[in-house]
Amino acid sequence: MTVQLHLAAQYLAAAGISFVDKKEDDSHTNLGFSIEKRSLITRNLDKKSITLSLNYQTFGLEWNDNESIAIFLLDGKTHNQVLEWINSMASKSKLSKSYIYDLHYELPYQITDDYIFKLEDADNLQKLKEQRILANTIIEEFLNTNNLESEIRIWPHHFDTGAFVPSINASGISIGLGMAIPDTMIDDYYFYISGYHGHDGVDTSDFKKLSIGTWKNNGFKGAVLPITGIEKEQGINFLNEALTAYKS
Repeated sequence: MTVQLHLAAQYLAAAGISFVDKKEDDSHTNLGFSIEKRSLITRNLDKKSITLSLNYQTFGLEWNDNESIAIFLLDGKTHNQVLEWINSMASKSKLSKSYIYDLHYELPYQITDDYIFKLEDADNLQKLKEQRILANTIIEEFLNTNNLESEIRIWPHHFDTGAFVPSINASGISIGLGMAIPDTMIDDYYFYISGYHGHDGVDTSDFKKLSIGTWKNNGFKGAVLPITGIEKEQGINFLNEALTAYKS
C-alpha cells in the first residue's frame, strides 16, 4: 500500500506544479496532512479556496472547491482515469491553467496509463494512516515544547513527513526531522533527526548513545528510530534526546 499511496500522492504534487506559484525549494509541491480529515492535502490551487486531497480512510481523491467536495475512489481505477477526473474537476472549477502530470523528479517505480490502483490491504492502509497521524502529533509537540518553528509537510519525492528548523543554537546548526518510509537503511517506517552545518551533516561518531533509537554516521548522519511499537511519548523523547546532543 505504501507504493500505491506514494504514486497517488503524485497527483497532488502535480496539482502543486500546475496551479501553485513555483518556489525555489520546491515547497509548492509538498503536502500537508490533516489529522481531522485523515488526508494529504495540497496548498490552495490557483490562489483560490480549492485543494486536491488523498484520503487515507477511503483510499480516494477529493476535489475540495470551497464547501463542495467531489470524491473519486481509487480502487479499480487506472492512471488514465484518474487524470481524466482531475482534468474534469479543474475545468469545472474554472482554474486559469491546465492540469499537467509532469514530474521533475524520478520515483523508484513507474506508472503507465493502464496502471490500476487496488485496495489490496485495507488493514495496512489504516495502519499507514495511524502512522501519519502519529508522526504529525509527535513532530508538532516536539516543535512546540522546544519553541521551534517549522511547517510539517509531506515531500512527494521521498514521501517523508518532515520539518526543518534553520537554527537551533548560537553555532548555527540546523536540523531536519520527520518520519521516512522504508528504504535501504531501515526496512520499516522510521523517525529521523539530523543536524547540519550549512549543507554538511554534523558528525555523530562521538555522540552519547541514545536511550532509544540509534545514531548513524555513514552516509546519513543523524539518529533513527523504527516506528513499529513506538508510542507518542517515546517518539518525543527520542527527538528531545537527539536535540540535546546537537545543542551540547
